[in-house]
Amino acid sequence: MSTRAAGLLAGYLADRVLGDPRRLHPVAGFGCTATALEKLTYRPTRVAGAAHVCVLVGAVAFAGRLLPRHTVVVAAATWTVLGGRSLEREALAVHDLLARGDLNGARVRVRNLVGRDTSGLDAAQVARAAVESVAENGSDAVVAPLFWGALAGTPGLLAHRAINTLDAMIGHHTPRYEQFGWAAAKLDDLANWPAARVSVLCTMLVHPRRARSIVATVRRDAPAHPSPNAGPVESAYAAALGVRLGGTNSYHGAVEHRGVLGDGRAVAPDDLLRVVRLHRRVCGAALALSVAASLGVSALRS
Repeated sequence: MSTRAAGLLAGYLADRVLGDPRRLHPVAGFGCTATALEKLTYRPTRVAGAAHVCVLVGAVAFAGRLLPRHTVVVAAATWTVLGGRSLEREALAVHDLLARGDLNGARVRVRNLVGRDTSGLDAAQVARAAVESVAENGSDAVVAPLFWGALAGTPGLLAHRAINTLDAMIGHHTPRYEQFGWAAAKLDDLANWPAARVSVLCTMLVHPRRARSIVATVRRDAPAHPSPNAGPVESAYAAALGVRLGGTNSYHGAVEHRGVLGDGRAVAPDDLLRVVRLHRRVCGAALALSVAASLGVSALRS
């Protein structure tokens, strides 16, 4: 097995067993660096935001290029950038709160997964928010890193996480970041575009009996979603689970009417258990494809 393939597999298993590093997480360090740099680079313009993103992502990719091409290094980088296990823990925590009837607690806990206003959500809406987050973030935090790790090794892994983190920090439609965060948001869309389609493929692979329904739902409903990547992934999950996602959300006081994804029933709290199982299977399929792709890349280079 190639160094890259073995590293991706080992790093994935480390995330499954350990989850995110609890102390001294490198991503937190990157976030602090980005915040400090923003004090120097911030201007309410797209050009300033693009320069900010280029400096940070370029530096991370260059650092990854300098690291030794050893299995342990690839595994450590993979473990650092993946967020699959932590995503599951948050979704299951929301389920447990809903199961105990603690709606207020669930409203607060689900904020770790979504950016929408949650104070007025009922139990079904909280569950829907969590299901949508598992679908979207499963693609962004697991499938996409594995995809770029397979193609570009450690630099690909680290650069993707840097892009994803910057989008989470500044890629918002707010007065401060509408222009400055434009480049971060667009680059994140571009970096996650192929992985979102791989996620749809993996959903079909692990739910072959619903494959036709998944394809039909994605084609019909995904264009109505404002995100070019969340739309296909959430549509695929809606079809696989037989539920209805999307609808109306509130962000910072502004109501946003999104398209409805899927034609099944409304989401119920117990669907959080089902979406976690689906997430695990989709990520397992993505790992298999990534390891195979890594072996193919290594064979071509040889």
